[in-house]
Amino acid sequence: MNATANKMLSDTEFAQLGGGHLAYIREIDPRQASILLGELPGPPGAPLFCLYAADGTPMAISISKQAAMANALANQLMPMPVH
Repeated sequence: MNATANKMLSDTEFAQLGGGHLAYIREIDPRQASILLGELPGPPGAPLFCLYAADGTPMAISISKQAAMANALANQLMPMPVH
């Protein structure tokens, strides 16, 4: 058995994966968005989408998934799907 195949990543190593290159988009609860932004974009109750850096740092909040993807691409980040 290959010893490196069983190596576990530390939390720090895992957070650094894709740093500066990868991002992910996830729908965000409006209450959480208001904590990050103060005033919310779009109409009250509208779905919001947050662009996160690979390490989980919120980068931008948009009113559509397409706008969040465009923001990622404009910042030379590859948006990755999360499940």
